[in-house]
Amino acid sequence: MMASEKLFGLHATALQLRSQRMMMLASNIANAATPGYKARDIDFAKALDLAQPGQSTEGAVAYRVPVQASLDGNTVEMATEQTAYAENALAYRSSLAFLSGRINTLSRALKGE
Repeated sequence: MMASEKLFGLHATALQLRSQRMMMLASNIANAATPGYKARDIDFAKALDLAQPGQSTEGAVAYRVPVQASLDGNTVEMATEQTAYAENALAYRSSLAFLSGRINTLSRALKGE
Protein backbone atom coordinates (compact mmCIF):
# COMPACT_ATOMS: atom_id res chain seq x y z
CA MET A 1 0.00 0.00 0.00
CA MET A 2 1.36 3.41 -0.95
CA ALA A 3 1.98 6.02 1.75
CA SER A 4 -0.56 8.42 0.20
CA GLU A 5 -3.24 5.71 0.38
CA LYS A 6 -2.54 5.25 4.09
CA LEU A 7 -2.70 8.99 4.74
CA PHE A 8 -5.56 10.02 2.47
CA GLY A 9 -7.54 6.85 1.77
CA LEU A 10 -9.65 6.86 -1.34
CA HIS A 11 -10.09 10.64 -1.31
CA ALA A 12 -6.93 11.28 -3.37
CA THR A 13 -8.05 8.75 -5.98
CA ALA A 14 -11.58 10.14 -5.91
CA LEU A 15 -10.24 13.66 -6.47
CA GLN A 16 -8.29 12.52 -9.52
CA LEU A 17 -11.28 10.66 -10.96
CA ARG A 18 -13.60 13.62 -10.30
CA SER A 19 -11.12 15.84 -12.17
CA GLN A 20 -11.10 13.45 -15.15
CA ARG A 21 -14.89 13.33 -15.13
CA MET A 22 -15.13 17.11 -14.96
CA MET A 23 -12.93 17.43 -18.06
CA MET A 24 -15.05 14.86 -19.90
CA LEU A 25 -18.32 16.62 -19.00
CA ALA A 26 -16.83 19.99 -19.99
CA SER A 27 -15.85 18.49 -23.34
CA ASN A 28 -19.41 17.26 -23.82
CA ILE A 29 -20.77 20.75 -23.10
CA ALA A 30 -18.22 22.39 -25.40
CA ASN A 31 -19.22 20.06 -28.24
CA ALA A 32 -22.98 20.46 -27.85
CA ALA A 33 -23.26 21.93 -31.37
CA THR A 34 -20.79 19.57 -33.06
CA PRO A 35 -22.61 17.28 -35.51
CA GLY A 36 -22.03 13.61 -34.76
CA TYR A 37 -20.37 14.23 -31.38
CA LYS A 38 -21.05 11.40 -28.93
CA ALA A 39 -21.30 12.44 -25.27
CA ARG A 40 -19.28 10.31 -22.83
CA ASP A 41 -19.28 9.96 -19.08
CA ILE A 42 -17.45 8.07 -16.37
CA ASP A 43 -19.26 5.62 -14.13
CA PHE A 44 -17.62 6.94 -10.96
CA ALA A 45 -18.27 3.89 -8.76
CA LYS A 46 -16.90 1.55 -11.42
CA ALA A 47 -13.87 3.80 -11.99
CA LEU A 48 -13.15 3.84 -8.26
CA ASP A 49 -13.26 0.03 -8.21
CA LEU A 50 -10.88 -0.10 -11.19
CA ALA A 51 -8.50 2.51 -9.74
CA GLN A 52 -5.81 0.11 -8.61
CA PRO A 53 -2.11 0.76 -9.18
CA GLY A 54 -1.25 -0.11 -12.77
CA GLN A 55 -4.87 -0.52 -13.90
CA SER A 56 -6.75 1.66 -16.36
CA THR A 57 -10.12 3.18 -15.55
CA GLU A 58 -11.00 3.30 -19.25
CA GLY A 59 -13.50 0.47 -18.67
CA ALA A 60 -15.63 2.90 -16.64
CA VAL A 61 -16.09 5.29 -19.60
CA ALA A 62 -19.26 4.89 -21.65
CA TYR A 63 -21.16 6.78 -24.30
CA ARG A 64 -24.26 8.50 -23.02
CA VAL A 65 -27.60 7.33 -24.44
CA PRO A 66 -29.71 10.40 -25.21
CA VAL A 67 -33.34 10.70 -24.11
CA GLN A 68 -34.18 12.39 -27.41
CA ALA A 69 -31.99 11.74 -30.44
CA SER A 70 -30.65 14.69 -32.40
CA LEU A 71 -31.02 14.85 -36.19
CA ASP A 72 -27.30 15.58 -36.62
CA GLY A 73 -26.22 12.58 -34.51
CA ASN A 74 -25.02 14.65 -31.55
CA THR A 75 -25.90 12.97 -28.23
CA VAL A 76 -25.18 15.93 -25.91
CA GLU A 77 -28.20 17.01 -23.87
CA MET A 78 -27.30 20.24 -22.11
CA ALA A 79 -29.57 19.80 -19.07
CA THR A 80 -28.11 16.34 -18.39
CA GLU A 81 -24.53 17.52 -18.86
CA GLN A 82 -24.93 20.65 -16.74
CA THR A 83 -26.55 18.70 -13.90
CA ALA A 84 -23.84 16.03 -13.98
CA TYR A 85 -21.15 18.74 -14.06
CA ALA A 86 -22.65 20.58 -11.06
CA GLU A 87 -23.00 17.38 -9.02
CA ASN A 88 -19.46 16.32 -9.88
CA ALA A 89 -18.08 19.76 -8.99
CA LEU A 90 -19.74 19.56 -5.57
CA ALA A 91 -18.28 16.09 -4.94
CA TYR A 92 -14.86 17.36 -6.12
CA ARG A 93 -14.98 20.27 -3.66
CA SER A 94 -16.00 17.88 -0.85
CA SER A 95 -13.04 15.57 -1.52
CA LEU A 96 -10.73 18.57 -1.78
CA ALA A 97 -11.99 19.95 1.54
CA PHE A 98 -11.44 16.58 3.22
CA LEU A 99 -7.89 16.32 1.86
CA SER A 100 -7.12 19.90 2.84
CA GLY A 101 -8.31 19.23 6.39
CA ARG A 102 -6.24 16.05 6.55
CA ILE A 103 -3.12 17.87 5.33
CA ASN A 104 -3.66 20.67 7.86
CA THR A 105 -4.02 18.11 10.65
CA LEU A 106 -0.83 16.31 9.59
CA SER A 107 1.02 19.60 9.29
CA ARG A 108 0.00 20.65 12.81
CA ALA A 109 1.02 17.23 14.15
CA LEU A 110 4.44 17.49 12.54
CA LYS A 111 4.91 20.96 14.03
CA GLY A 112 3.91 19.63 17.45
CA GLU A 113 0.88 21.88 17.81
